[in-house]
Amino acid sequence: MVQSEMKRRKTAPNRHSGTGMFASRIICGQCGGFYGSKVWHSTSKYRRTIYQCNNKFKGEEKCGTPHLDENTIKRLFVKAVNKLLTDKKEIFVNFDMMRKMLFDTTALDAEHDELQSEMAVVAEMIQKCVDENARITQSQDDYLRRYEGLVGRFETAKRRFEEVCDLRSELKARSDMVEAFIDSLKKQDGLVTDFDEQLWYSLVDYATVNSEDDVQFKFKDGTVIPA
Repeated sequence: MVQSEMKRRKTAPNRHSGTGMFASRIICGQCGGFYGSKVWHSTSKYRRTIYQCNNKFKGEEKCGTPHLDENTIKRLFVKAVNKLLTDKKEIFVNFDMMRKMLFDTTALDAEHDELQSEMAVVAEMIQKCVDENARITQSQDDYLRRYEGLVGRFETAKRRFEEVCDLRSELKARSDMVEAFIDSLKKQDGLVTDFDEQLWYSLVDYATVNSEDDVQFKFKDGTVIPA
């Protein structure tokens, strides 16, 4: 799992407006930017909402990826989901096999505890160093070297400790997300005939638009399926 993707993800609320539903879920395959909504013919009977790359008209080289209307996005999603559903038994088997390897935090848990102990020990050594300097006449150059060395050691352990905490949280969030994805997939009986907003939220990570004929959906278990 890519850590930057974990950090990028945000838990979506259960319901959105039709426009907000696709926000931050459609990516331009050319520049990597998000697609945003635009309203065409806002004052006429031909009014409709379309999505296009937010960078389409920025800079000298404009993105050539096409715009998509809501009905097209929904139709492509249904098509991709049905491809996913035909392979769902294999997905369940693979997930059961890979679950421990993907989301195991045993090594991080051990490092977390070791770093916590290290910080406690070094904090005590720093305090002892300060107390001794207050009681005993000694070279201040020697004292500062010792003190700064201990502080540096503590800060190094603290930085790594915070990284480990973040990694554990990210893995837990990722595990919860994939578990919810698997649960939603198990509840789906048969193929999808119409766009379902709840399926969109529970199954899709994001869609990448490369061209009119190449739109790929990345699902929350990591599976990528062209529509």
